[in-house]
Parts: sequence; C-alpha cells; structure tokens
Amino acid sequence: MLRIYDIVLEVLKQLQPMLRRIELRDRDLARQLRRCSSSVALNLGEGMYSRGNNRSARYHNALGSARETLSCLDVAEVCSYVHRDAALREQLDRIVGTLVKLVH
Repeated sequence: MLRIYDIVLEVLKQLQPMLRRIELRDRDLARQLRRCSSSVALNLGEGMYSRGNNRSARYHNALGSARETLSCLDVAEVCSYVHRDAALREQLDRIVGTLVKLVH
C-alpha cells in the first residue's frame, strides 16, 4: 500500500468541517468538492491494485481529482465561504506532488 493513501484519508477527514461550511452557502460547490476529494482516495485505492496502463490511468485520475479539490477550495475561499487552511493546503500539495511522480 502507498503511504500517501493514509494522508489522503486524513485530508478527507480534515475537509469535513470545511465541506459543511461551504454547503451552507453553496450546495453545488460542496457536492463537487465532496465528489472530487473522494475520487482521489477511490482512484488511488484502485490504482494500487491495478497493473500496467490501468494503474497509470487510475493514478492520473486521482491526480486530476486532487487538482480539482484544490480548485474547489480556491473558489470557496474567493467566495468567502471558508478561510485558507495552510496545513491542509500543504498536505494536498504533497498528495499532488506524489501523484505527479506516480503518473510519470
């Protein structure tokens, strides 16, 4: 199992209060954030037990979902739904960096 998987799960846990705050102001954005952040874990989990091109495709999907998660948080911040959480952002950047290495 990849060590980054546990970090992804921890980020999902840390996102929950923020998701609830966003949902009060913008249900669609919260729904999108919930889907893309969950997709990181799901695709990473699937990729860990795939082979060849399927593994690469799952990691690539996880990377796209991680970037989308960051974008959702950017939008939520710009709209003043939430404030930037530097520690959470750092963990997401670490996840993206690891996934970039896995894809290439």
